[in-house]
Amino acid sequence: MLKYLCTTILCIFHVLPVINHAKGEEGTDQEMAQYRERIKSMFYHAYNSYLDNAFPYDELRPLTCDGQDTWGSFSLTLIDALDTLLILGNHTEFQRVASLLQDTVDFDIDVNASVFETNIRVVGGLLSAHLLSKRAGMELEVGWPCSGPLLRMAEEAARKLLPAFQTPTGMPYGTVNLLMGVNPTETPVTCTAGVGTFILEFATLSRLTGDPVFEDVARKALRSLWKTRSDIGLVGNHIDVISSKWVAQDAGIGAGVDSYFEYLVKGAIMLQDEELLSMFSEYDKSIKNYTKFDDWYLWVQMHKGTVSMPVFQSLEAFWPGLQSLLGDLENAMRTFHNYYTVWRQFGGLPEFYSIPQGYTVDKREGYPLRPELIESAMYLYRATGDPTVLQLGRDAVESIEKITRVHCGFASVKDMRDHKLDNRMESFFLAETVKYLYLLFDPDNFLHNSGSQFHTGNGPQGDCVLGAGGYIFNTEAHPLDPAALHCCSRAQGERWELQDILLSFSEPVGPSAAQTGEEGDPADVSSESIALKPGARRKSRALSCPMQPFSSRLAVLGQIFTDST
Repeated sequence: MLKYLCTTILCIFHVLPVINHAKGEEGTDQEMAQYRERIKSMFYHAYNSYLDNAFPYDELRPLTCDGQDTWGSFSLTLIDALDTLLILGNHTEFQRVASLLQDTVDFDIDVNASVFETNIRVVGGLLSAHLLSKRAGMELEVGWPCSGPLLRMAEEAARKLLPAFQTPTGMPYGTVNLLMGVNPTETPVTCTAGVGTFILEFATLSRLTGDPVFEDVARKALRSLWKTRSDIGLVGNHIDVISSKWVAQDAGIGAGVDSYFEYLVKGAIMLQDEELLSMFSEYDKSIKNYTKFDDWYLWVQMHKGTVSMPVFQSLEAFWPGLQSLLGDLENAMRTFHNYYTVWRQFGGLPEFYSIPQGYTVDKREGYPLRPELIESAMYLYRATGDPTVLQLGRDAVESIEKITRVHCGFASVKDMRDHKLDNRMESFFLAETVKYLYLLFDPDNFLHNSGSQFHTGNGPQGDCVLGAGGYIFNTEAHPLDPAALHCCSRAQGERWELQDILLSFSEPVGPSAAQTGEEGDPADVSSESIALKPGARRKSRALSCPMQPFSSRLAVLGQIFTDST
């Protein structure tokens, strides 16, 4: 079952010498430093433009130098950019913004918010910032990383999303009102990615806080979605979360589906979970059998496998990076080169590209500063040292600067044919595009740590190893440290065991009249227990079993492997 991870281990040992060679020959230290400075300049031009013209709105409108709310009125760009500040080395601004967000962001608002976007951008961004707080020099409260103000904010935001999962299938609605829950008229139709893109953030929350509800609902949604796959092993694009019926039956790896597959792989790595990896492995076989043609991935009818859309979508460009995590470098590089030819043709990736015609698709000619091809370049350059991959990074810097830079930030491209601009700069430009560009040219960044450096947590388990590498990026490029999950879940397990012991001392040996209701059912006596707070109910505990403490045996390419792998 773990053959892909084993393949990756072998692959990494073979390519590490190549990486070191490529660093010296193809990207000199001086050139890499120059590009890092250019990318920093890009970031601060966009970031300062947002602060000066758009804060506290969600996004900057760069052509009119003002702001707009888009995904829920969270000051979204500020949340999305927070961990990028630290990655660029700006500890002072990270500290200032982290404190500012605690004082200004309110989730008790009458706003309909996207469940998917709120999770990956807000919950993911706050979790990442929380786990990076020590590195940023923040004052930590007792119990960190298992407690802290940013963690509590992430938990509050995630709880606002939980009503969306209250469906017969466990698959969530697409939007939820943050104050009142799911609107009675809410459509039950949502995209596949909107169902299957929660396990990273929600499992992290559960294991940091000790509340299993988040991971439970994410897993239930994944398992329900898994049951809906077609006889040939494919899933469609949009599904009815009440009836489990497929509404849009186009199967592919792009828009509406992409991050579902991404989270199966990254969830398997972060949680060391064979079930998730097995799901992806089965999907991967069907994807290769029915959608892959000459190292392109087309859209097909999910039940028949017949081609429905012979197009490449820019969101599919994450796929080579995902393949590299599994050690499938040969296929990854071939597909990456296909996508790179499209970039070179237009100076960016149009949203849709007709493969037979070799040109853009009508009404899908834009480029909203997406990061996916740059993301794949970062992973592949780490894995191979191939100079072509680094060249994409150079091209991206030149294209974005030349085509999209305006007085107030960077503007999305409305049409890649004539490079007309649109009045929007999405928050993922600072969260993902700039971040992946910078990491591509910064081989010594702490996120690339191979396990040689680390620090310890000062939470319940003071000997926890943290920050030793193996970070997992969520689909909004917010890095999560798997070590913290092991640290806090182990401590939480010990607290559960202690609670059980105290409960056993405080509970009578046998039932009595005072402990049973009129029908003979046990009454709730938990409020009188010395182990629980007044009014609290005893929670069922997960099965106890020995857990190996996390240690960084191998941490490369955003992966971790324990001794048992």
